[in-house]
Amino acid sequence: MATLTFFCTPSEPMAEPFGPPEGPVVLTVRGETAATPGGVDVQLDLEALRSVGVKTMETGTIWTEGTSTFEGVELSSLMQKLGAHGSHLRLIALNEYAVEIPMTEAVEGGPLLAYRMNGIDLSPRDKGPLWMVYPYDTNPDYKNEVSYSRSIWQLTTIEVLP
Repeated sequence: MATLTFFCTPSEPMAEPFGPPEGPVVLTVRGETAATPGGVDVQLDLEALRSVGVKTMETGTIWTEGTSTFEGVELSSLMQKLGAHGSHLRLIALNEYAVEIPMTEAVEGGPLLAYRMNGIDLSPRDKGPLWMVYPYDTNPDYKNEVSYSRSIWQLTTIEVLP
């Protein structure tokens, strides 16, 4: 009797997986990523987000006074770790408000998924759990209505679209 052996090689490298959340889920990611095969959502707590790499950004916004210090994860780093390969992202807030941005926005030195501002964790009352903040002060290309409209707060879900 002959035995057939099949070897399967993934067509793209798998993203480094996140473990199950141990704390409250602050972000759910679904869609076109290596980490979400078969439509499985990835749920991330704050520690999982921090594991991607903590960044700090100082910038003013049109919603706050003066310059603030934001701490969070660069959108580009998170998309890279997840193996995201879509063309657009849909970001959804607690109240179901949503914005769609091109994947080309996920660049190093670009938007930050901030979970702290001036040393204080962002709560839903203060634009949390996550607020997508652009480096408005260091890159004048982001000082425009398009970037302001994409600066979604109370962010809880990211969908990676084909």
